[in-house]
Amino acid sequence: MAGRGRSGDRIEPSFSGRPARDDDEFSLDADDRVVGSRSAPRGGSKPPPQRAASRRRREPREREGGGIFGFLRRVIYWCVVLFIWAGIGVAGLVLYYGSRMPSASTWAIPERPPNVKITAVDGSVIANRGATGGEALSLENMSPYIPEAVIAIEDRRFYSHFGVDPLGLGRAIVTNFTAGHMVQGGSTLTQQLAKNLFLSPERTLERKIQEVLLALWLEQKYTKDQILAMYLNRVFFGSNAYGVEAASRRYFNKSARDVNLGEAAVLAGLLKAPSRLSPARDADAANARAQLVLAAMREQGFITDSEVKTAMSQTPSSAKSYWSGAGHYVADMVMDELPGLIGDVKEDIIVDTTIDKSLEKKAEQSLVDVLDKEGGKLDASQAALVSIDGTGAIRALVGGRDYAASQFNRAVKAKRQPGSSFKPFVYAAALEKGLTPYSVFNDAPIRIGDWTPENYEKKYNGEVTLATALAKSLNTVAAQLVMYDGPDQVIKLAHRLGIESELQPNASIALGTSEVSLMELTASYAAFMNGGYKATPHVIRRVTTAEGKVLYENTYDSPPRVLSEQIAAEMDTMMMGVIENGTGKSAKIPGWQAAGKTGTTQNSRDALFVGFTSNLTTGVWFGNDDGKSMKKVTGGGLPAKAWKEFMVAAHKGLSPAPLFGNGQLIGDPNGGQPMAQATPDGGEPMTAEVPPSTTIGGIISGVFGGDANANRYPQAPVRQQAATSGNGPVPPADVAEDDGSGYGSIVPPGDVGGAQTTSSVRPRRTTLLDLIMGQ
Repeated sequence: MAGRGRSGDRIEPSFSGRPARDDDEFSLDADDRVVGSRSAPRGGSKPPPQRAASRRRREPREREGGGIFGFLRRVIYWCVVLFIWAGIGVAGLVLYYGSRMPSASTWAIPERPPNVKITAVDGSVIANRGATGGEALSLENMSPYIPEAVIAIEDRRFYSHFGVDPLGLGRAIVTNFTAGHMVQGGSTLTQQLAKNLFLSPERTLERKIQEVLLALWLEQKYTKDQILAMYLNRVFFGSNAYGVEAASRRYFNKSARDVNLGEAAVLAGLLKAPSRLSPARDADAANARAQLVLAAMREQGFITDSEVKTAMSQTPSSAKSYWSGAGHYVADMVMDELPGLIGDVKEDIIVDTTIDKSLEKKAEQSLVDVLDKEGGKLDASQAALVSIDGTGAIRALVGGRDYAASQFNRAVKAKRQPGSSFKPFVYAAALEKGLTPYSVFNDAPIRIGDWTPENYEKKYNGEVTLATALAKSLNTVAAQLVMYDGPDQVIKLAHRLGIESELQPNASIALGTSEVSLMELTASYAAFMNGGYKATPHVIRRVTTAEGKVLYENTYDSPPRVLSEQIAAEMDTMMMGVIENGTGKSAKIPGWQAAGKTGTTQNSRDALFVGFTSNLTTGVWFGNDDGKSMKKVTGGGLPAKAWKEFMVAAHKGLSPAPLFGNGQLIGDPNGGQPMAQATPDGGEPMTAEVPPSTTIGGIISGVFGGDANANRYPQAPVRQQAATSGNGPVPPADVAEDDGSGYGSIVPPGDVGGAQTTSSVRPRRTTLLDLIMGQ
């Protein structure tokens, strides 16, 4: 029972972890007592305060697992994990977007759009046409400053990276983050080329990944120099210029072969923002950007400090806003004609033209000079010029005052009434029917149906020869001639000589009421100049590929004859009178024989002068695009002045040569002597010295001075009186009979005569010919 009694005692737990021994003594000291309690708590009491504090100090160190180093180990661990997962994600994206691309075995560099290089007769470039605006150049052929400038500012590690530049990309990220906005791009030149060649400009993750893949492929397939050359020949430089050649010609009017350091810096600076930094738009911004390019080049060791100073004075201050210069009218004309000659342009080609660039500049300058000096006060705002040699080759062409302001080619595409400049066709048709320059007609009021043509000065001269009538541009005589010839015959001759436009077969065609272009009118005059051969106007001589293969060459070396030599010589001599003493006196060229004809349309809407020497036939037009009348501008005014300025410049340094026929008539009744020229105020023959010889010096001396008593015109042919006509005259004896053409008897009726200032004799109407030829 004693044992049972002891079992009722509580056994305290042991703190030693060992079984309690009977002899162990359990004791408490003062620290183990609970304050405020008279007896110790029973059961599980809290550990002593000192021991608990000690335990709390040890537990944090155990949880830290090694302190700061443990923390770093955990950070590195999770970074590695995240990097692995990011790599897996990127690889997945690359695989996904890469699978959407065509197989790499099918990748190929797309063909560069073909360029059309248009050159003058001396081989110099007039213009480039095509989607790029310039030909492709190798690195060796372009200025060495250009690739250096582009590498320095766009991709300084171009020759060391593998298509993607991680360092450059990282630098761009840091710079953009620091600036708070996009400042630098991380794309390499190879990536930019890949984007330009294959991808759209949209900014998407897919496009960026594809850009990187393509850049890596380009680096594996091509050399660095090849990649750089492709980039420079395709990148956009603003103002519709793709490639350095197009940009150089656009902004500096020179080839990329000749670009200096300052200009190269401007070109390289354009790549960041082609439109905003264009020297044609903001010269100051372009130059400021060029200074940054120069600094980058100096930093990379491409240039020295002294070269930087020199380059700062070379950067252009400005550039023209648009393509300018008359040569671009020629280039547009070439592009219009090319498809008909060679079909579609599928590769780079070279078009050799007939244009003389020095004459082109002189032609443009002559029009600008006259317009600037007198155009404003006379309400003339536009002008055009065409100059053609005896074969029809166009040597100069100006389609308007300023190509930059208007690209419409008024010399080729505009059709306007030629006015009296059409009269040579009427007179030539009359000569073909048997009349001569000495045939006499009556300049008097005339009515043909409801039409009553009048002379420009509202005056009449009575009896005049055809030569005088042409020199003074008498409308009444031209109207009589067209009825004598028949309108159809005049039209046939005009078409034979080169007029291609449709002409209306009416009496008013004598005064040039049917519209034609300045080009065809001028080319038709060339038949008078070259002795009677058709001069088909053409500007393209030859078309070749860049490798030299001939695709086209013109065949205008065997033109057909369209006028007899005699009629060509007679017309030349008659038109010499227009310049010597007629309506075209303002067109005289010292030392040279020249012939031509003025033309003025109703109310001075159009004014023309077309004339020629033995070298060139040139036509000039002045007017307004809207058809507004000028202030009494005639063909003998502004057009003749511009014609003279151009022709004097064009013939500078050349030895004078006579016109076809030496200014003489073949088989004339005066024994082959040169014809006298019409007086400016009457229909009587003038007197001048007969040249003692047919040498050039003799001819020139006869034209510009001599014996005033020598009669260069023969007397008018003796005319017979009609048996029943009283005192009514009949046509000259050499054309009184019908020549079999039928026109001698079917001339439309007309009333000739009435009140006039030079004669009181009224015609007596007997026959149809009397009606036309009466006085």
